[in-house]
Amino acid sequence: MFSWNTRSFKIVSAEFRLVPTSPSRAGVASACAAALTLSGLLATGLVAAQPAAAADPAGYQNVRINEVTSSNSDTVELYNAGSTAVSISGWKMSDDGFSPQTFSPSSSTIPAGGFVTFNSPKGLGDSDKVVIYTTSGTVVDRVEWAANLAKPAMARCGGDGTGSWVTTTAASTFGTSNTSGCPSSTPAASRVRINEVTSDGADTVELYNGGTSAVSIGAWKYVDNDTTHSPVSISSSSPSASSIPAGGYVTFNSTLGLGDNDSVVLLDGNGNTVDSVTWTTGGAKPSDERCANATGWFQTSTTATLGGANSCSGNGGGGTGGQLLGGGGSLTSGCTPEAPSGTGSTPAGTLAWPGGLDVTIADNVCAFTTSTGPEGRDLSGLAFDPANPSVLWAAKNKNWLYKLVKSSGKWVPDASWSATGKQIRFADGTGQPDSEGLTVGANGHIYVTSERDNADNTVPKDTIMEFDPAATGSTLTPIHQWDMTSQFPQLDTGSKDDANLGFEGVGYVPDTWLTANGWVDPRTGAAYDPAKYPLHGSGLFFAGLEWDGTLHVYGLNSDGTYTTFGTIATGKVSVMDVMFDAGTQRIVATCDNTCGETHTLMKVNAGGAIVPEATYTNPAVMPTDNLEGLAIAPPQACVNGFREAVWSDDGIYGFGTGSSSYGHAIYSGTFPC
Repeated sequence: MFSWNTRSFKIVSAEFRLVPTSPSRAGVASACAAALTLSGLLATGLVAAQPAAAADPAGYQNVRINEVTSSNSDTVELYNAGSTAVSISGWKMSDDGFSPQTFSPSSSTIPAGGFVTFNSPKGLGDSDKVVIYTTSGTVVDRVEWAANLAKPAMARCGGDGTGSWVTTTAASTFGTSNTSGCPSSTPAASRVRINEVTSDGADTVELYNGGTSAVSIGAWKYVDNDTTHSPVSISSSSPSASSIPAGGYVTFNSTLGLGDNDSVVLLDGNGNTVDSVTWTTGGAKPSDERCANATGWFQTSTTATLGGANSCSGNGGGGTGGQLLGGGGSLTSGCTPEAPSGTGSTPAGTLAWPGGLDVTIADNVCAFTTSTGPEGRDLSGLAFDPANPSVLWAAKNKNWLYKLVKSSGKWVPDASWSATGKQIRFADGTGQPDSEGLTVGANGHIYVTSERDNADNTVPKDTIMEFDPAATGSTLTPIHQWDMTSQFPQLDTGSKDDANLGFEGVGYVPDTWLTANGWVDPRTGAAYDPAKYPLHGSGLFFAGLEWDGTLHVYGLNSDGTYTTFGTIATGKVSVMDVMFDAGTQRIVATCDNTCGETHTLMKVNAGGAIVPEATYTNPAVMPTDNLEGLAIAPPQACVNGFREAVWSDDGIYGFGTGSSSYGHAIYSGTFPC
């Protein structure tokens, strides 16, 4: 489950200038530069006024509802269990009878280990609930109670932020620790705790009874953080889970499904909250568990221990559950991440990412291991299917093609096409194409670039291959193959490194865009006329050369020949991916950490030439890795002014060994419509 967050920015300078500052790999500096004025940027729509919505503040997942009363003042207390202060400015709350409303807290910031209180803006009833949301709508925490059980108050007893919910018998303790307000003897049912949870598909929840007698849970229910969901009985999920013995465990699988940015709330037979856990990006995988067993904070574990004592083999993610992108935590990887190499500086004049600040991990760990790539690395090119934005195509080096679809917020191989990807060959049925980039043509076919044959990797083989995705079998052979190797003699030095600097990305650009924008055909010096090239189809293909960051334009003819339309400078020292974005009506040339993780949008200028217009960085939260692929969803996928942007990591490195993104190749964020 996702809660996408956006931000706004404004242009405060009248002019931006993009100037390539580094020489190309060939040693020849490009003289291309583009002057960008404020009026020009506004005219593109790229920096039009965007909806202002704050991203979730750091540490928000450590904020917990700690005490609540439905007597007179209808007061709610929040506690910050984290090690740093958290801003709650603009946060909202709801109960079971009104939509989220802003509230007036005693302070707009909760210090580490501190408390903030507020009075409910709509009042609280005898049988009611409180749900807390960040400004962007992310659910932070919730608590529910039956008649009269929040009088004089309900409080977490046994530890601020972590204890079980108990109806207090003493005066309320708002603004201070609950210890003095908790009963001396905790009811048996309140000693049942959520002890471990997974969001790995089985979506299993483990309960532990820390009391001295068995507890009947036959009428108990659970719910996740989707406020449209109704609680589900545990007995319907696990008929045998009728009671928990003292010191014992019970497990059940959630029928609601558990994803990233999710939670489990445990309710007793009267609807009172017994316990809850919330986790964020990365999910509860392999599991989130209490450390120490039954009493401690949740952290991500390296090994699930469902039905038994927690191993506490992880080393991070304290607080309420999983990790934000870039957070701590540990994952055991069955693949071998590769540290990023070739990091260069960000070009001068680069603008901040115009989409949302938040980015999520969007694949399963080690999802792309193959027989030719058991280390799991080298996911490179990405492309949305323009006719079906729920499909994402991906190319993996060493000759593999994947059709990906969404499942529980993750991009996973479409099992109806191939659960393990399909291997691709050259036109003669042999070899291991070093498949780097791909695009979807107007005919729905997949066009893949290769810069060499990995079975003979010192020799360049710069080709574009056309595959029919409807073809059956586990191995695909191209319908057509166009070989441009002879155009790049500088790559044929006998060095595998030079041979590996060829076609890295490719994008299909429709003729309609080229003609509507007045592109001048470099072959004729006149306006481009597609009719002069009757065999090329309805668009041209722009191949990105990693060697020097240039785009090479081709008409791919149906008879197996091709027409060369010259070279375009991107202003970048290298290009790793190329796409045409129908939303902004721009060609996008992407470079990984070699160019500071940047994306250059290109337009047709008044003289009919394709030139750089603006360059953007990745969202700041993303790692500085070999992020070689970028795909932006087509306009029909627009939701609230934004659509999905997806990146691929060629090294599945994430933030390094032991981090929450170790072993993952795909990240997901947002880009303006």
